[in-house]
Amino acid sequence: MIVSNFLRKLGTKAVVGAALLGAVAASPTPSYAGVIISVGIAPPILPVYAQPAIPGDGYIWTPGYWAYGPAGYYWVPGVWVVAPTPGFLWTPAYWGWEGGAYIFHGGYWGPHIGFYGGINYGFGYFGHGFEGGYWNGGHFFYNTAYGNFGGAHITNVYVHNVTVVNNYNHVSFNGGTGGVQARPSQAEMTALHEPHVQPTAMQQQHFQAAAQDRGQLASVNGGRPQMAAARTPQEFTAHVNSIPATQRVAPGAPGARFNPASSQPNAGARPAAAPAPRAAVQPQNQPRPQEQARPQAQPQPHAAPPPHQAPPPRQAPPREAPREEHPK
Repeated sequence: MIVSNFLRKLGTKAVVGAALLGAVAASPTPSYAGVIISVGIAPPILPVYAQPAIPGDGYIWTPGYWAYGPAGYYWVPGVWVVAPTPGFLWTPAYWGWEGGAYIFHGGYWGPHIGFYGGINYGFGYFGHGFEGGYWNGGHFFYNTAYGNFGGAHITNVYVHNVTVVNNYNHVSFNGGTGGVQARPSQAEMTALHEPHVQPTAMQQQHFQAAAQDRGQLASVNGGRPQMAAARTPQEFTAHVNSIPATQRVAPGAPGARFNPASSQPNAGARPAAAPAPRAAVQPQNQPRPQEQARPQAQPQPHAAPPPHQAPPPRQAPPREAPREEHPK
C-alpha cells in the first residue's frame, strides 16, 4: 500500500515517531491494524505499584505498560476507564519478540479478551483472560478479590479467588531470551478475529500525556516510573499539564536511550538489530468522545457469575495468587 511503502522509505524514525501519535492503536489483528513499532532492545521489567481506588461504578481497570517513542521507553500508567460500549472488555498491550526485534501490539476493546502475550500485569490480568469482572445484562460485575474499591458504593460485586501459578516475575515481553513463553489459546485466537474498537478518546489523551512526561521515561527513572498508576486518564493528564513545558518531552525529540545494564531490566534479554519497520493503514472507527460512568446497576449484591459468562474455570493450569498489588 502507498502509506506502508512511504513509511518503509522513511525508516525507523518514522515508526518510532508514530508512538507519540497513538502507537497504542496498533493491533495484532488484521481487522484492527495500525503502525507496527519494532525496537531492538527489550522493554524494562514491569514496576510494582498499588492500584488506585475505583472512581465509581462502570469503570474497568486497564493496566500500565511500557510504550516507546523517540526518547526511548516510557511508562503509560494504569488507569480506570469506562468501556466504549457495554459488553466490551480491554485486551492489554504487550511486546513480543518476533523476527529479530521486539514488536509492539497495542491494546483494544472487544467482546472477549484476546492474547496479550501471557504477561502477568496483575489486578486480574494474569496472562490470559481477565479475572477482575464480567458483563451481565449491560452491567459490569466486579470481582472484589482483584480490585481496590475504596469508599465507592458498588453493589454489583462477587468474590472469586483464582489460583494461579506464581509466575509474576515482572517480565514485560513475550518470546525471545528471558521472555514469557506463552502462546494464544484457541479462545484467544478466535477473539483476535472479532470486531475490535480502538482506545477511547480519553485513553488516547492519556497515552499522549505519558509520552510528554520526562518522569515516565525509563532513561530518567531507571525503570521505576514517577507515576505508575492514576485513578483516571483525566487525573494523570492534569498532572502532566502542571509540569513546566521546559521539563516535558517534545514530540519527536531524541533523548537518552534506556541503559539495561545500569537498571537491570529483563536480565538475560539480548538487544538485537531492529528489522525494517512495517506499517499498515490506521482504522477509521472512532471512539466515543466522552467517558461518563453509566448509572449504577441494582442487581442482587454478591451475585455469582452466570454459567455462560463466569470467569472460572480457566483453561490455563492452576496458578498461585500474585503478590503484586501493594505499594513498592
